[in-house]
Amino acid sequence: MPSLKTLRNRIASVKSTQKITKAMKMVAAAKLRRAQAQADAARPYAARVTEILSSLTHDAKGNPNAPSLLVGTGASATHLLVVVTADRGLAGPFNAQVGRSVRLRTRELEGDGKQVKLFTVGRKGRDYLRRDLADRIVADISFVGKKSIEFADAESIAQRIIAEFDRGSFDICTIIYNRFVSVIFQRVAEVTLIPTLSPDDANDLAGKHGELRDDKYEIEPEDDSVLAALLPRYLAIQIYRALLESAAGEQGARMTAMDNATRNAGDMINRLTLNYNRTRQANITKELIEIISGAEAL
Repeated sequence: MPSLKTLRNRIASVKSTQKITKAMKMVAAAKLRRAQAQADAARPYAARVTEILSSLTHDAKGNPNAPSLLVGTGASATHLLVVVTADRGLAGPFNAQVGRSVRLRTRELEGDGKQVKLFTVGRKGRDYLRRDLADRIVADISFVGKKSIEFADAESIAQRIIAEFDRGSFDICTIIYNRFVSVIFQRVAEVTLIPTLSPDDANDLAGKHGELRDDKYEIEPEDDSVLAALLPRYLAIQIYRALLESAAGEQGARMTAMDNATRNAGDMINRLTLNYNRTRQANITKELIEIISGAEAL
């Protein structure tokens, strides 16, 4: 049975931990409101750009001079997976679920005879995938020390991806990240970045929103000029949206994890306090028995 001093030290230690987890929960809740507002604000813009691009893609279908970013290389031998995770832990399964999805996707592609390359965005994803996929990681970036993600950060990532694509390093690029659904739930999402939109995707969007080109948009001066400027920006927008969704999901996951940790610490304090009181009472009873026994012996 542990001594009273050991139990007191243990209770004090758990109370200190509870204060830390409670403070982290409050900080995550404050950051979540800001991150969620940014993610919500980015969604309509990204959707509208997708509509415009789907219209242009529908018209460019079958054009032999269509940009390679739009239609791809025509091959699918090499895949680049852009993995977006957090730079910090203590967020429950937030980072691990992306890592598991990437490992499963890698095994699936390599099982089909494809080559897989990984571009990790976030320190936790890099560390997780280094365990068994270190040789597939070709680039990594983290935002340690940055207070908030900016569009320039997404643009720099997009430029690196486009540069590698122009060098022929890969054929298809897919970004994998946690999409924010609610505070307690984040869904792993996979979005193909290159080729930007397949003809089937363009037809689906055109059918959903009507004849976009004819009814909503007039393109000047020419489709090719607009595509040349729009495609790199669309790529950056999709990456920026993924970064914002991931940031909001991270804070939601951390708030949930710290709330659970705070409650668990409270339960542990109650159990330790009960054990402390029982041990103290047992010691007092033992001392009284010894005193009474000694008095009777005299």
